[in-house]
Amino acid sequence: MAKSLGAFAKTHSFFLIAAVALLPSHAPAQATPGIPPTSPLALLQVAEKLVHMNAARFQALQSYRGRRTYQVEYAGFHTAFHAEMTVDVFYTAPDSKEFTIVSESGPKWMVSRVLKRLTETERDAQKGPNRSGVELNTQNYDFTSLEYQASSDGCSYILTVQPKVPSKLLYRGKVWVHERDFAVCRIEAQPSKNPSLWITRTDIRQNYQKIGELWLPLDNQSISTLRLGGRAILTIKYQNYDAAAEPLATGVDPDR
Repeated sequence: MAKSLGAFAKTHSFFLIAAVALLPSHAPAQATPGIPPTSPLALLQVAEKLVHMNAARFQALQSYRGRRTYQVEYAGFHTAFHAEMTVDVFYTAPDSKEFTIVSESGPKWMVSRVLKRLTETERDAQKGPNRSGVELNTQNYDFTSLEYQASSDGCSYILTVQPKVPSKLLYRGKVWVHERDFAVCRIEAQPSKNPSLWITRTDIRQNYQKIGELWLPLDNQSISTLRLGGRAILTIKYQNYDAAAEPLATGVDPDR
């Protein structure tokens, strides 16, 4: 069982790495922030504006602090386990992220093999060389279809994405994009390549929230079915953001 849940941590780590890349890419930006489209745009236009505005937000973000609560629950083999860990996070641009554990509970092996491993993976993934291979852009992904569904929250564009090359660190699924900010509002996806033989399927949903002109994670839930039986659910809640950012620019230095 420990091996199965260790594999679960690896499976979820891929998505945290991908989520890190939404803070965001280094591609040049030309789009003007805050202007709603007069009519629904085409697939390529939405994808380009998404990449461009991600770059503008990356340039603007200087630092943030926040608190996270990680919870993992396992049920199966006629038993159940629950572990929880709360951490404070401090990010400094462009690639430094530190975690301070506030509290932890539950079996120590679950905290160590699952929850602490997630923070270690995310810290390493923040570094520039690791980010480039997982960013949501046209170098790593094919944007294969677009739907437009008018929504009161503005998250009206729904993109379907597939990695150009299947990888344990990339995902396939749907991405909801805000029609004015061209930011990712929500992702519903699965790993494009199963990171472990111990896992039969993983479904992950991540929501984002707007903080000033930035879009930062709000919550994340992943549900994994284990090959030998049972199900593991990982939930992450993001709270108490205190972000420092410069005004969004209409152009971005691509070398940053």
